[in-house]
Amino acid sequence: MTPQLDQFTRPTAFLDYETDEVQNFIDHAVRDRSADKTTNAIELYYAVRDGIFYEVYGASLSPEGLRASHTVTVKSGFCLHKSVLYAAAVRALGIPSRLVYGDVRNHLASPRLLEHIGGDVFFHGLTQVYLQGKWVKATPVFNKMLCKLYGMQALEFDGLSDSLYHPFNEGGGSMEFLTDHGAFDDVPYDFILETMRRRHPKFLDADGTGTVRGGRLADESVLTR
Repeated sequence: MTPQLDQFTRPTAFLDYETDEVQNFIDHAVRDRSADKTTNAIELYYAVRDGIFYEVYGASLSPEGLRASHTVTVKSGFCLHKSVLYAAAVRALGIPSRLVYGDVRNHLASPRLLEHIGGDVFFHGLTQVYLQGKWVKATPVFNKMLCKLYGMQALEFDGLSDSLYHPFNEGGGSMEFLTDHGAFDDVPYDFILETMRRRHPKFLDADGTGTVRGGRLADESVLTR
């Protein structure tokens, strides 16, 4: 591995893969830690996508709340949390990763969530992993059950091509990328908080370090039908 790539395999305060919580998650997610990197990246993708439930309400945006070890412990979070966990888990197995942020038009949302967000354009997080000589985007965010409730196909990942755009289902929707804010080797915490507070103030709690509480996105899927 080149020195330039080595920086993308290191643990950080957010990508804290040396913790018991993240290591135990990896042990349950992959069949063989010594398997090739693409195989392990794919297995970890599905473990994060479906093993960590996508929930937007009552999520912590504190530094502790965005750590991979915290997400693995509470077993829920939204894109900002799940992308961090995936980035940390693949790094633990020697796979370089980066965090990517952008603005997207999101169709997996209830009327209540759209009201909190202030429209259908969301600040969004995903992950890039370095496999077979190139960076590929991975979005292990919307779990399979929630996609079914909202009439969408779950997003797959083969380790070769970008896992980025949800396919259209009849009666469902996809996701449009509007702005790319770039890739980062660690969580740009101040940038995330400033963006969330500026773009989605009604989505945050009174302290501005978490999202509004009450309700579950899965329960609100009936409102979209």
